[in-house]
Amino acid sequence: MYKLYYAPGLASLAPHFVLNEIGVPYELILVDRKKGAHQSADYLALNPNGRIPTLVDGDLTLFEAAAICLHLADRHPEAGLIAAPGSHERALTYQWLTFLTNTVQVDFWQYYRPEFYVPPEDEPAYRARMEAHLLRHLAVLDAALQGRNALAGEQPSIADFYLLLLGRWCRLLSKPTRSFPDLARHLDTLVERPAIQRSFAAESITAPFF
Repeated sequence: MYKLYYAPGLASLAPHFVLNEIGVPYELILVDRKKGAHQSADYLALNPNGRIPTLVDGDLTLFEAAAICLHLADRHPEAGLIAAPGSHERALTYQWLTFLTNTVQVDFWQYYRPEFYVPPEDEPAYRARMEAHLLRHLAVLDAALQGRNALAGEQPSIADFYLLLLGRWCRLLSKPTRSFPDLARHLDTLVERPAIQRSFAAESITAPFF
């Protein structure tokens, strides 16, 4: 049985979506960050970065949410969460998943924690710059979804579930996720999926979801 180490609403939400979409048994293990559990010796033995999530699959331990999503999709091709190797749709899944993790998620972190990058007096201007970057990224995603039901192919892939995670994180920007019509339409459709609702319920996440 899979074990997913999670904290509500964090990056672990994306593989949580995927596990519920696949429909396989798994154990959800809370990492209580308020109590410093992510820095405990036991957790660091699984994930030396002390970050969330971590997946245990038998004798395999994985960290990084995107890597976990890719692994689960490959292990369960019957779920249809990633297209066949070598296909255009699979290449697009790689493209969008990489964009979401390496660009959108990185910029969101810098927006949320400017104190790691600039002195206190520069934080407001730095956050404003990072928010501008995030809004441009949301516009790119909105354009990509115009007239489409998924980022890659005709049905949602792991890239779309990762998009829902980050769309949720961006909901409090000055121009929130829901301001982008095609992006909002797509995420509304994803939110209706039973697997997504089960994930939100298990993590006590309530509407508005993004």
